[in-house]
Amino acid sequence: MYLFTTPYVDENLDTRDRLFMRTKLTRAISVLKIEGEYYEMRYPSQDEIAEAQVVYYGGHNYYVDDTEAADLVAAGYEVVAL
Repeated sequence: MYLFTTPYVDENLDTRDRLFMRTKLTRAISVLKIEGEYYEMRYPSQDEIAEAQVVYYGGHNYYVDDTEAADLVAAGYEVVAL
C-alpha cells in the first residue's frame, strides 16, 4: 500500500500591490490518467473527468496499490510506502 499526495503550486495574490506580493496561496492540482498517461489540471472539465480512467482530485491524499504506485513513479510523481 502506498500514499499519493496530489501536487500543488504556490501563487501570489496580486503582483501590483507590495503587500499582496508577499502573500501566497497554495492551489491544488488534480491528476488525471487518460489513455495510460497522467495529466495535471487545475480545473478539469466534466468531459475530461468522464474520459479519465483514474482521477486524483487536487488537495487530497490517496491510497494506491503497487501497480498504480509504479505507474505514478514512472510518470515522475512521488509516492510514499506505508
